[in-house]
Parts: sequence; structure tokens; C-alpha cells
Amino acid sequence: MSSFIIEGGNKLSGSIIPQGAKNEALQVICATLLTDQKVTISNVPEILDVLNLIKLLKNLGVKVERLNEGTFTFQANDIDKAYLQSAEYGQLSASLRGSIMMVGPLLARYGAASVGKPGGDKIGRRRLDTHFIGLKKLGAEFQYNPQTHFYQLVSSGLKGTYLLLDEASVTGTANIVMAAVLAEGETTVYNAACEPYLQQLCKMLNRMGANIQGIGSNLLTIKGVSSLNGCEHTLLPDMIEIGSFIGMAAITQSALTLKNVAYQELGIIPNQFRRLGIKIEQQGDDLHIPQQDHYEIEDFIDGSIMTIADAPWPGLTPDLLSVFLVVATQARGSVLIHQKMFESRLFFVDKLIDMGAKIILCDPHRATVIGLDHSTALRPGVMSSPDIRAGVSLLIAALSANGTSTIHNIDQIDRGYQHIDKRLNALGANIIRKA
Repeated sequence: MSSFIIEGGNKLSGSIIPQGAKNEALQVICATLLTDQKVTISNVPEILDVLNLIKLLKNLGVKVERLNEGTFTFQANDIDKAYLQSAEYGQLSASLRGSIMMVGPLLARYGAASVGKPGGDKIGRRRLDTHFIGLKKLGAEFQYNPQTHFYQLVSSGLKGTYLLLDEASVTGTANIVMAAVLAEGETTVYNAACEPYLQQLCKMLNRMGANIQGIGSNLLTIKGVSSLNGCEHTLLPDMIEIGSFIGMAAITQSALTLKNVAYQELGIIPNQFRRLGIKIEQQGDDLHIPQQDHYEIEDFIDGSIMTIADAPWPGLTPDLLSVFLVVATQARGSVLIHQKMFESRLFFVDKLIDMGAKIILCDPHRATVIGLDHSTALRPGVMSSPDIRAGVSLLIAALSANGTSTIHNIDQIDRGYQHIDKRLNALGANIIRKA
């Protein structure tokens, strides 16, 4: 189990380019299964989750070529369908939550799909009902083996239909859209997720020859086509990494410039940080976070305590709430962090309390943070990363603490952040990786 040794209390400076978006990468790489022609994807983050998905596609028979760092070609013209029934496939697909999005493309193109019950972050229950209910309504037959934890779907031909999703699931919407593009007839998906990464997937599919209308809204209309072509696609920068760097600059009282952030795709994120009192300057397509000795949390207009909560897009992504919570520990004022979606994502706050943060965990979904206003630095500590986002939040806390902290289980951080130690050290951090 690898660890980070962090010497905190150092100011950061300089500029950094965000990596490509992890969540978009998982979707569009799965979409390459929809065609037998070559698809080129650029700005791919070479992180564990993405590399494991690429490995899974290679094992399935997809021809994958790495042209240079971050650019890959995929050609799924000779799939080993027997591999989908193997124990190895079951184990590998179960180890990666993103593998669930292989089901829609495989079902649409080959009439059969399977996947092991996916793992991923231990942040609470993440149900798959939306995926399978949608695929069943398109004409798939569904089976689940509780002994082997294996999901299987078959279809003699998907048919377009009307779908009202029970939740605006991003991966569920992606799976249904990828199945519907090759279904016969027209599919309407209402209460669809509309995150920028889902929009990117739909735009890529349209360039491949799909017919998807309503992109960017929660009502998608998909007219099925008989086949799709290859294309070239470039990933957006990762909005979660951008938010992480904003929070990192603020809590360490540093000045940082984030380059090429695709500002128009960040939605509410910059303004939510501004509600914590953090100054953010837009400079073209860059963001500059100036050095601040203090940042003060706003109150609501009626004087009540600020609440920051996650919500479906264009609301605040739940992946950043851990970062907001950590940054608030050194703000002036108080804030209620409300994590609505996952019931275990706030359980890392005990580690922050051990570091001296003033946090009241109200219940599994809500935490009240009373900011220290940099009057007292966080204490260093020894921690273990429970998931990707909590892991990087603990790293942010350790960077602001005075002294040496240790974070174990950093494979969780590596799943979502590429070379994070080297990139931050180039800005003035002091992070040592130990195997």
C-alpha cells in the first residue's frame, strides 16, 4: 500500500494545466464499442480507473494504440464475445465501476452484454436500477446471478421507446443513450442527466453518425441508426480537479493560475467557491486565484447560515463537496455542507477533526463547519484515503497543516488524479511518495 508523506505549510505558486476529465473518459471510451471503425480520443488522463478500463477493452479484443501521452486510438472490429462470460472478465469488470457503461454499447451492437457487479468508491449505495430498467424498456432481457454477482442482458433487437428516468443518473443516462443510438425507431429520455461530460458523449456520438437532439437539456430525443462511424474526440478538462486546485490555493494562502479550464463548462463551481469568500479571476480561458490571507463565508440574504449542497447539473457536483468542506475549515464564518446523494461520503471528517478542524457531523449527510480563519493551523496527522475525493481533500488539508502528515492507501487518489504529487511539487509542495 503506497503512501504520501506531506510536509505542510508551504505556499504554492505558478500555473498548472488540469488533466482531461476522468468521468468523460470512462463514458467515451466505452462508446468506442459502438463501431468497428477507428476512434481517436485525446486529452485522456492516464489514471488508474481509465487505464484499467482500457486494459479491459484490450482483453475483450479492442485494438488500442497509444499515439502519445493522452492520445489513444480504439478499434472494436474483432470482439471476443466468449471473453464476456469468463471469470477473468467478471473479476476485472467488477473491480471498476466505469465498466457498467460497457453494457449499453455491447447490448446495442451485439445483442448481449454482461458485467460483474461493479465496485469503486466506498461512499454509500450506488444503485444500478436506472441502467437496467432503461435497457429493459428498450427490449433487453435481464438476469442477475446472486452467487456470482454477474449481470447479463440479451436482446434480439432494441426498440425505441419513451423513458422517464427515476433519477437523473449520469452513467445511467450514458448507458441508455449509447444503447438507443443503434435501436430501431425513436427513443425519448426524460429526466436525463445533462452534465457537460454527458453532453460531450452525445456530441461525439453525433459526429459518429448518431441522431441525438436536446443535448444540454434533460429531454433527449434519439433516432436510431443502423451503424456508426469512427471519429476524433478531445476530452474537456476535469472540473473536479479544477475545483480541487481552487480549494488548494485558498487554504494554503497561495496564488495559482489554472490554464485552459473551459470556463463555460464549469457551471456553478466558481461562484460556489466565491460564496466561501474565495477570489477567482477569469483571464480568458484561465482562472487566477490570488493569494488571500483570509476568506469569509457569505450568509444568505436573510442572515441565515450558508448551505452548500450537491444537486443534479447545473447544480453543484457531489464530487466537490469534500473539497468545499476542507476549504471551509480555514474560512471566516460557518457553513452547512449537505451531501444529499451518498450516505458515507462525509465519514472522513473525523480525520479532519483530529487535525483540529471544528466540524459537527450532524448525520451521514450533513456537516456544519466552523471556520478557523487561519488563526490556528490544522495539525498534521496520519490518515488513510477512503475514496478518490476524500483522499484528495485530505491531501489538501495536509498541505495546509504545519508539520508532516502521512496519507496511506493513495491508490485511491491515483484512481482520479494523474501524477498529483509531481505536479504539486512543481508548484512548491513537498510530497514524497513511498511504496
